[in-house]
Amino acid sequence: MSSTYQNILRQTDFNPPAAWLQIKTIDMHTGGEPLRVIVSGFPELKGSSVLDYRRYCKENYDHLRMTLMFEPRGHADMYGCILVPPNDEEGDFGILFLHNEGYSTMCGHAIIAIATLAVEMNWIEVNEGDNQLKIDAPCGRITAFVLVKNGKVTGVRFHCVPSFVVGLERTVEVQGLGKVTYDLAYGGAFYVYVDMEKNSFNFELSSDSYRSLISAGMNIKKAVMQEDPEILHPFEEDLSFLYGTIFIGNSDKPEIDSKNVCIFAEGEVDRCPTGSGVSGRMAIHKARNEIDFGESMTIESITGSVFKGSVVSEEYYGPFMAVVPQVEGTAHITGQHTFCIDPNDPMKNGFVLR
Repeated sequence: MSSTYQNILRQTDFNPPAAWLQIKTIDMHTGGEPLRVIVSGFPELKGSSVLDYRRYCKENYDHLRMTLMFEPRGHADMYGCILVPPNDEEGDFGILFLHNEGYSTMCGHAIIAIATLAVEMNWIEVNEGDNQLKIDAPCGRITAFVLVKNGKVTGVRFHCVPSFVVGLERTVEVQGLGKVTYDLAYGGAFYVYVDMEKNSFNFELSSDSYRSLISAGMNIKKAVMQEDPEILHPFEEDLSFLYGTIFIGNSDKPEIDSKNVCIFAEGEVDRCPTGSGVSGRMAIHKARNEIDFGESMTIESITGSVFKGSVVSEEYYGPFMAVVPQVEGTAHITGQHTFCIDPNDPMKNGFVLR
């Protein structure tokens, strides 16, 4: 055996110079959608609320968002989160969501994943049955329930913030698509919901139409942003923006009720059914009397993963009659990283190719 190969076997850790920033993460996925959980090394964020931390991060450390989300450490569809203090003593922790465009207001797949991780890491006292977590997202407090059976996490359900319909059966002219009929709703983030059966498109809700879905989703989002003045959160200006387009269609599987494909941020394709998107759908279906208390819907993603959605309650939220939706899914840990950032690396802030 050569001495070089013996050295390889002995020395498997790289010790970076003191000047290099090191950021540790635990990587996960929920229904195929990635989540990079930053657990240490990220500079301290200042503020007194989750929205304060979000603004501070955007103004001071946005280059680190790009470093961790973009290539070569990530990719165009990467997603991540930073854990921060809760808004008050009743909360367990706060969370910021990161992606290729910036910082979202709500993310259901991240809630499912981080709640799973909180149990796996023993960040909370873990018991058999439901383990409750109060998580402060930019959109408000999310209550998650992690089900543990025989010491193992078997699933997570969460109650989203009040979710409401802004408008149904609206139309907009979209370049390359013509007149598009859509619904506009909020489930912690604002989405345009486009029913495939109400529109004539030359693509399907499958991975074969990946590029077409991105193009159409982004064009619809841009057209609605230009034409629709009602993308306004009733309480927070920071939440008043359109996050994505969700195409709705039928599943090929008879046991599945529906299918979602979400195009969000700067052309990201959600691999899971989109937890905040399912939350908004529950508001739409309740408004149309298509779902009632005690009923649920199974919604499939482009990868075939499934979330279950239901309606817990109704309440007024500003001028809207809103629902409190429940979304259920599962998440898994995929690995751990210590990312080293060489200050002399010309690509230290990352890049994106699609």
